[in-house]
This record gives sequence, structure tokens and C-alpha cells, in this order.
Amino acid sequence: MKRIFDFSSSLIGLLIFFPFLLIISLIIKLHDFGPVFYKAPRVGLNGNLFKMYKFRTMVVNADKIGASSTTSSDSRITGIGRFLRKYKLDEMPQLINVFIGNMSIVGPRPDVKYFTDLFNEEEKAILSVKPGITDYASVWNSDEGKILEGAEDPDKAYMELIWPEKKRLQLKYIQEHSFWVDIKIVFLTLQAVVKN
Repeated sequence: MKRIFDFSSSLIGLLIFFPFLLIISLIIKLHDFGPVFYKAPRVGLNGNLFKMYKFRTMVVNADKIGASSTTSSDSRITGIGRFLRKYKLDEMPQLINVFIGNMSIVGPRPDVKYFTDLFNEEEKAILSVKPGITDYASVWNSDEGKILEGAEDPDKAYMELIWPEKKRLQLKYIQEHSFWVDIKIVFLTLQAVVKN
């Protein structure tokens, strides 16, 4: 049932928002002629690596010139990127990941390998389900950049201020997940986006 929901939701979303996605793509391309998408290496189901699609919101090769965690005022973020991040529009291409099957609409937000390599035995359960576009942790922390603002070392701040609670909420999802929990998280996510 979850795969049917994921497939149908992502297909409908891609069809409905296609003109909007096309306009955003053109704006990004015309801004600096760089790639439209950032293909973020992430760890997914059973520890398998995959590329998570996002609209590129930072300068080209940003991942090679700074931390993997990003503050709101990070100088690598482009002008259009700030707008996309504020309204979570940079996450929309992840509907492609859901459509092809390496992500779900709801599931633990995928992390980089550096962080998942630090999982203890209990936390490895997070990798037993497909990662998602949203989860309990996304609802709790809808603006990671704001929490990390002013940190000298964003990755260190992420590990201290965000990661422990993020893992706790992801494990909560692993224990509780069902179709109806997914629906509840989708609605909570929409509420959080509207409030911001």
C-alpha cells in the first residue's frame, strides 16, 4: 500500500507541478548557467547509496568548498537558492526519487554516509525503511539553517544541536510507522510549511 501511495502521489505531483518545476529550472540555469539539480549522495534503504535530487541552491561545487551542514547565511547559497530554501521548493525534485523508488513520501530523512557510519546498533534500524521527503524530524525542525546560524563549525553544531533529536524521532517513526502515521506526518508537514 505504501508503494502505491508513493508512486501515485509522486506521479500526480510531478504532473501537476511540471510547469512550475520547469520555470524554476530555467531561473536556476539562467542565473549562473550551472546545473539545475544538485544530486546529493545519501544513504538509503539497507545502507545503499543513492543520489537525492534537489534544485541547486548553492554555487557550483559548493560541497567541495565548505561543510555538509548549511547555515541560513552561508555565503555559498545563491539569491534564487535563498528563496527556494525558505519555501522548501528545493526539495520538490525528490518526487523523482519517490517515483523511481529509492525514496518514499514519508520516511527518515536521508543522511550523508559520514553520519550514518556513526550509527550504533539500535540506530541502524533507521536504514531498515526507505528514506523520505518528510518525517517527524522534519516537522520538529523545519528550518535547520536557522538552528545552525552563527556556528563556527556547522557540522559540529549539527551533531550537537540537531542529530540526537533527529535520530530519536526517526527511531520513533520506525517503531510506529503505518499508512495512517504517514498521512498524519504529511498533514503536520504542510502545517509547518504554512506557518513558516
